[in-house]
Amino acid sequence: MSAETPRISVVLPCHNEQDNLRPLVAAISAALDPRGEPYEIVITDDRSTDNSWNLLKQMAAENPRIRVQRFVRNAGQSAAVWAGVQAARGEIIVTLDADLQNDPADMPKLLDALKDCDCATGSRVAARAAGDNLTRQLSSKIANAVRNKITGEQVGDAACGFRAFRRECAMQLKFFKGMHRFLATLFRIEGFKVVEVPISHHPRNAGKSHYGVLNRAFSASYDLFAVRWMKKRMFRYYVEECQPPEMRNPHMGRVWRGPEA
Repeated sequence: MSAETPRISVVLPCHNEQDNLRPLVAAISAALDPRGEPYEIVITDDRSTDNSWNLLKQMAAENPRIRVQRFVRNAGQSAAVWAGVQAARGEIIVTLDADLQNDPADMPKLLDALKDCDCATGSRVAARAAGDNLTRQLSSKIANAVRNKITGEQVGDAACGFRAFRRECAMQLKFFKGMHRFLATLFRIEGFKVVEVPISHHPRNAGKSHYGVLNRAFSASYDLFAVRWMKKRMFRYYVEECQPPEMRNPHMGRVWRGPEA
C-alpha cells in the first residue's frame, strides 16, 4: 500500500484482460504522473478465467499504487465497478474499462472538468466512426436512444464507463445489477451536476468484447424501468438551519452552487 493517501482513485473492472493490463497501467501512469497528485489504481478481477489474476497480483507486488481484489465468483461489470468504488480511498474517483478502448490520456480532461461540476462523464459520439465497426456503432445508437427515451435523459453516450466524479456522488447510492450504465443519471437524481466531455475511442486490440447489438440495446430493459421509477419517485428537500450545526449531513439535499460550493 502506498504510504501517501491518494487524491485520485482509478477504478477498473477486469474480466479476461490479461493482454491489456500492463499497457493500461502504463498509460494511466503516463497520464497522471505529470499532474503531481497522489493516486492509486484499484482493479477488481471479476473471476477471470485467463491469467489476469496472477498478473494482477504480480503487478500489485511491483507497484505500491496498484491495489487488487478478486471475486469468489463472476458477478458482472456493475459489481466489479461498485466493489472498486467501495475500496477506493481518493476524494476523486475515475472509472474506465480495462479493454483500452477508453484512452487514459483523456483523464486530465475529465479531471479538469470537475472544476465546474460534480461528475464529468465521457462522450464517445464524435470518435465512434474511427473506433468501432458499423455494427457496434449501430448498437450504441440504438441503446442510447432506448435509454434516453425511457429515462427521460438527454445523454449523448449514456453507457460510457469512462468518467470522473467526486466521492460524495456515490455515497448515497444503493447497488443494483446494471447500475454502471446509469451512474450519470443516478448522480443527477441525487442533485449533482453532470457534464459530458468529448473523449477518444479506440478499437479493441486484445481480448474479447462482452457486448453486442441485442445485449446493448435490450438486456438492461428491467434496469431502465427501475431507473425511470426512481427518477419519478425521488423527491429532494433542503435543510435551511439546524441546531447543533454539525447534525446536518453535508451530502443530503446537496445543491450545486458553483466551483466554491
